[in-house]
Amino acid sequence: MNYIIREAVIPDAEAIRKLNCDEMGYVFSQGETEEKIKKLLETESDKIYVAVSDGEVIGYVHANNYDTLYAPHMKNIMGIAVRSEHKRCGIGRALLYQVELWAAETGAAGVRLVSGAARTEAHAFYHSCGYGSDRQQLNLRKILTEE
Repeated sequence: MNYIIREAVIPDAEAIRKLNCDEMGYVFSQGETEEKIKKLLETESDKIYVAVSDGEVIGYVHANNYDTLYAPHMKNIMGIAVRSEHKRCGIGRALLYQVELWAAETGAAGVRLVSGAARTEAHAFYHSCGYGSDRQQLNLRKILTEE
């Protein structure tokens, strides 16, 4: 399969919204997705890369800076998705590699990501790409505004 990896542009918003909905179950409006992408593309701390085949976005990854007071600077993968019919073609691996290149170019010590406990196929994929875990975590949140 032929595809390219490039940085996202605002017209990619609909395809990214659809990937989020269809592949990860996140429902977010087209307008909200577009606004988020516009905002993130203006920062130096975020990168969004897309995989494109025949002019169509078939996958994406969003990563940003990850800094804590107890570890070296890293990049953090916030989301990655590939259309189901294009999985197992190397696209996810290529998207992760693009983030790893950005990390290396900026002197980051590595790349991290969080994956839901039930996503066992994703975990196997991440392990096959060299990602490992030294502990399990519980991610908590408190919603402050109406959704």
